[in-house]
Order: sequence, then structure tokens, then C-alpha cells
Amino acid sequence: MSSEVKAAAEVGQHAATEALTPTAYIAEHLQNLNNIGGPQASIIDFSVIHFDTIFWTTLMGLVTVLLLVIAARKASPAVPGRFQCLVEMLVEMVETQSKGIVHGDRSYIAPLALFVFCWIILLNTLDLVPVDWVVGVNHFIEGFGVHVPHHKIVPTTDLNATLGMSFSVLLLVFFYSFKVKGFGGFMHELISAPFGAKWYLMPFNLVLNIIEYVAKGVSLGMRLFGNMYAGELIFLLIALLGSMWTFNLDLYMLGFVGNVLAGSAWAIFHILVILLQAFIFMMLTLVYIGQAHSHH
Repeated sequence: MSSEVKAAAEVGQHAATEALTPTAYIAEHLQNLNNIGGPQASIIDFSVIHFDTIFWTTLMGLVTVLLLVIAARKASPAVPGRFQCLVEMLVEMVETQSKGIVHGDRSYIAPLALFVFCWIILLNTLDLVPVDWVVGVNHFIEGFGVHVPHHKIVPTTDLNATLGMSFSVLLLVFFYSFKVKGFGGFMHELISAPFGAKWYLMPFNLVLNIIEYVAKGVSLGMRLFGNMYAGELIFLLIALLGSMWTFNLDLYMLGFVGNVLAGSAWAIFHILVILLQAFIFMMLTLVYIGQAHSHH
């Protein structure tokens, strides 16, 4: 055997061993498919594009629009079906919340809140897909000559996605602030609230308002990301129970039973997390836009 073949065999054995470690298993499932072919080197790097996040957010957005359009076209004053009843309940809930929070024109705000709520539910629901199915699909399509080294299916476990959504809400806040108060009114509010319009207090007002807007955008995205990322990590840890035998531990049956029981229990509980996080994001979107309509 030549030295090249030996080296290749050693590399293959090392890769196989590395793939069987719990750390490598978790890292594999948390790595995004991006344009650099590896993990992101810095926290902020706008040159990195996560293709899987873009694909699933776009797909779930289109599915949300399609479902809402179908519900609108099939709406009937006759005895409604289950789907129509579900959509009507969602519409009534969102309309009630928006009416109590936003005091102004809600012709675009209520539909936006409804879309955000349904969209995030679909994005979060992807977390219920078994974690090893994605890797299995990657290996399957490799047989057709398509190489996908990494693929993370849940966009809300990607901080880029959640911060992008939250800062989009912040842009809407600025838009409605300018629309309702005008440019002069908005700028006056920045330098006069909360301590008053005295000239020596204006710098403090401006700094506090800037910090408030940044905190709104960061906290809104971090809240959704943190809860969904933690849920995904727990799913991975539970999945490791079913793979105990691959890590040289003679606990196969214990791991299998633990995987089934713990995985089922966490999946049921996680449904509540999915709905709750979508509701919180929608409510905070309405609250922030409602604040843009109010005058200090």
C-alpha cells in the first residue's frame, strides 16, 4: 500500500471517528450551509450567506401566503369547515389584539401581524422534524451528484434570521413614526423625551432613545433565537440517547427507550414553545408599532 493510500485511509478513519463523537454530532447539525464552506469566523460578517436559512424562510413565507389566500378565497357564509374556522379564529384574535394596541389605521398592520404570527409558527414547526432526517436527506441526494455538506432546517435557530426579522420590525416602527408624526415631530420626540425639551437634557434624551431602539431590535430577535436554539439543542441531546451504542457504550436499549420517551415528551411540550414564541413576536411587533403611533 502506497503512502498516499495509507494517508487517505488514516484521514478517513479519523473522520469516521470524529463523526461518532457527541461534540462532532452536535456541531454537524448546528452548522449552516453557507458560501464559505465552514463555520463563521466572527460574530458579524455580512459576507457570509446562509443558503438554508434563506431557502426555508422564503419557502415558509410562500406557504403562509398560499394558505391565507386559499382561506380567503374559500371563505363562505355557509357552514364553515375546520380550516376556515381555524383561520377565522386567528384573524379575530389578531384583530382584537391590534385594535387594543394600535390606535390608528390598521388596514396594513393587522394583516402584517397575522402573517408574522403564521409565518413564525411554520418556521418554528420545522424544529419538530427529526434531526437526523436532514442528514439522511443530504446523504440521499449525494447519490445524484449534489453535495450538501451542511444543512440546518430551522431558520429561527439562526441568529441572522431572527435579527433580520426583528430589525425589519424596527424599520416599520420608523416608517410609521415618520408617517404619523412627520420628520420634524419624530426628531423632536428623539431629543425631548423622556426628560423634557430643555436644551441641556437633549443629548441625554437622544442617547436614551437610540439605546431603546437598538435594544428593541436586539431583544426581539434574541428572544426568539434563544428559545428556539435551546429547543433544538435539547432535541440533539435527546437524539444522542438513541446513539449511545455508537459511542462505545453498551446502553443501546436504555438509550433507545430514553430517546423515544424523552423525545416524545419534549416534542409535545415544544409545541407550546412554538406557538408561544410566535405569539410573543407578533404581540411585540404590534406593541412597537403602536408606540410609533403614540405621542409623548
